[in-house]
Amino acid sequence: MSDWNETQRQQGFGSVPRTGGAVSYDEGLRKYMLSIYNYMCTAVIVTGFVALGMAESGLTYAFVGNPLQWVVMLAPLGFVLAMSFGLNKMSQATLQILFWAFAVVMGISMSTIFIVFTNESIATTFFATAAAFAGLSLWGYTTKKDISGWGSFLIMGVIGLIVASVANWFIGSSELAFVISGLGVLIFAGLTAYDTQKLKNQYQYLRGTEFMGKAVIMGALNLYLDFVNMFMFLLNFLGSRE
Repeated sequence: MSDWNETQRQQGFGSVPRTGGAVSYDEGLRKYMLSIYNYMCTAVIVTGFVALGMAESGLTYAFVGNPLQWVVMLAPLGFVLAMSFGLNKMSQATLQILFWAFAVVMGISMSTIFIVFTNESIATTFFATAAAFAGLSLWGYTTKKDISGWGSFLIMGVIGLIVASVANWFIGSSELAFVISGLGVLIFAGLTAYDTQKLKNQYQYLRGTEFMGKAVIMGALNLYLDFVNMFMFLLNFLGSRE
C-alpha cells in the first residue's frame, strides 16, 4: 500500500536487463515473490498464535476497558511508521526484527476479537479470507491487465474508511459500521491484487541491488496489512458475536 518502492525508484534504481546472470529473470522473480509470501504467511501465523494465547490465558482482559487498550491498539501503527520512514537508515536485520515484533504486537492487539466474536466465526472468516486472498493475489500476479491505476482510488478509499470509522466511534451507528465493513472488504480485496502486481513489477528495478532484502520485508508487510484488514472487515461484516 505504501509508496516506499516509488521512493527507491526515484533514488536511482534503474531498470535491470532481463537477460544474463546465474539465475534467469523468471526464476529470480519466483524466488523473490515466494520470499515475500513466506514472510507474510509466517507473520500471520505468529499473530494468530499470539492473539489466541493472549485470549486463552486471560491476559487480554488486563488492558480491555482501560487506557492501556489505546496503547495496544495504536502500537502496531507505530511499528509501521517506524519501518516506513526509517527504511533507508535501518539495516535489513533491524527491519526484520521490527517486522516480527510488529506481528507479535498485532497479535496482542487482535486478541480482543476472541472476546467479541465466537471462535467458530473467527475460524470461518479466517479461512474465507485466506481463500479470497490467495485468489486475488494469484490474479494480480498473473493478469496481463495493468491495474496500477487502481492505486490512487484505493488509497483514497482507505483514507475514507479511516475518517468514517473515527466518525462512527462518536456516532455509534450500527448501519454505518455495516457499510464501512462492506466497503473495507472490497477496498482491501482490490489492494491485495494491486499490491501483488506492484511487487511483481518492481522486481526488475530491485534485482541485483542491496535493497532487495529490505524490499522483501516491506512487500510482506504490505500484503500482511491487506490480509489482516480484509479479515477484520469481513469479521465485522459477517462474524457472529458472543
